[in-house]
Amino acid sequence: MTQRNSLSFLWSAALALSALMAGCAGNGPAAPDSTPTARAAAGPMRDITGAELARRMSPGWNLGNSLEATGSETAWGNAPTTQALMDAVKAAGFRSVRIPVAWAQYADAQDDISPAWMARVEEVVGYARKAGLIAVINIHWDGGWQQPTAARRDFADARLKKYWTQIATRFKDYDENLLFAGTNEVMVDNDWGRPKPEYVQVQNGFNQLFVDTVRATGGNNARRHLLVQAFNTNIQWALDHFVVPRDTVADRLMLEVHYYDPFNFTLNTDNRIWQWGARATDPAATETWANESHVDAEFLKMKQRFIDHGMPVVLGEYAANLRTEFDPAGTYRNDWNVAITKTARKHGLVPMYWDNGYPANHQSGLFDRATGAQAHPDAIKAIVEAAR
Repeated sequence: MTQRNSLSFLWSAALALSALMAGCAGNGPAAPDSTPTARAAAGPMRDITGAELARRMSPGWNLGNSLEATGSETAWGNAPTTQALMDAVKAAGFRSVRIPVAWAQYADAQDDISPAWMARVEEVVGYARKAGLIAVINIHWDGGWQQPTAARRDFADARLKKYWTQIATRFKDYDENLLFAGTNEVMVDNDWGRPKPEYVQVQNGFNQLFVDTVRATGGNNARRHLLVQAFNTNIQWALDHFVVPRDTVADRLMLEVHYYDPFNFTLNTDNRIWQWGARATDPAATETWANESHVDAEFLKMKQRFIDHGMPVVLGEYAANLRTEFDPAGTYRNDWNVAITKTARKHGLVPMYWDNGYPANHQSGLFDRATGAQAHPDAIKAIVEAAR
C-alpha cells in the first residue's frame, strides 16, 4: 500500500493524527535501543528453492505505516517497532513479515543513506529474525520518486541503483531468511488505467536494474531470493506486461502482486457496500463481481502463468477495513480475509496481510503496535487457520 492510493485509511489517518504528530519523534530516525540485531543471522546461504521458501513464508504479515511513514517512523501514529511486537506476530501464527521502508527522506543530496537509519532498519529486521520470522524489506512508496516515465527514468534508475547498492551491501551476510523487494506499486501518479508501453518498459527496467544491482554486491546476495513486481502490483498487468528479469542464478526470483478487490468493500469506507461473498443477503450492499469465484480465477491465472513454471508468487498485500457501523462482528471482513488467504494457499501464492497499525473502525490493523496485544484475535485466528 502506498501513501498515494491508501484512500480509505492513510490520508484520513494522517489528518486525524495531525495533532499527534507534533508530539511524535522528529524527522530523524528513532535511536536504536540495546536489543541485539540479527547479526546472528549472518552465515551461509542455504540452497533452498523458491517454492520451498514460499511455503515457509505463509502466512505473512505487513508492518504497514511504520518504517515507510513520511517524516519519521512514528509520524503516522504508530508506536516504534519493538521485539515484543515481532514476538507477538510470530506467536499468533504468522511466519513472515514484510517491512515497508522509506529511504529518500533519510538520504542526503548524493543519495547516501543515513547510517542511523540503516541501523534502525537493521534493528527491526533483527527483531523479526530473532522472533523466527522470515523478513522482507523493500523500497516502498518513498515519496513517489519511482515514476515510470521516460523523462524520469535516468533519475529513478540512478537512485534505485545507489539505494540498493547500499541496502544490499549492509545485509549481504544475512542468510536466506531475509528477502529484498525492489519496488512497490510502481505507477504514474493518478493514472489508474492500462499502462502505456512506455510505463511498462521503464518499470520492467526497474526490476532488471534491481536484480543486477543486488547480485553485484556479492556475498549471500549472489543467491538471495528477490521479489520483483508487476506494474502497480496488478494481477492483470502481471499477465499482460510483466517480463521476468534476467538473473545470474536460477530459481531465486519471486513475483509480487497485491489484491484489494472489490475496492468499495475493502478500502472505500465512504459507501454502503459492506457485505461480501456467498453469505451476502443484500444486493444493494454487495458488489458481486469480485466474489469467491473471481478470487479463485485470478489466483489460478497466477498459478498457471508463473508458479507452474517455477516462479513463486507473493501476495504482498491484501486487507479489508472494518465496517462496524454495519457489521459489528466483522463477519463479512472475516469471510473475505479467509477466502483470500485460503485461495492464495490453494494455488500456491504466499498471502501477506496488510496491517496498517490502526485497529479502529475503517482500518485494517490487527495488533496493538505499542504492546503487541491482539486487537482482533478472531480475525488473526481466521487468517492463520486459512493459511494452513
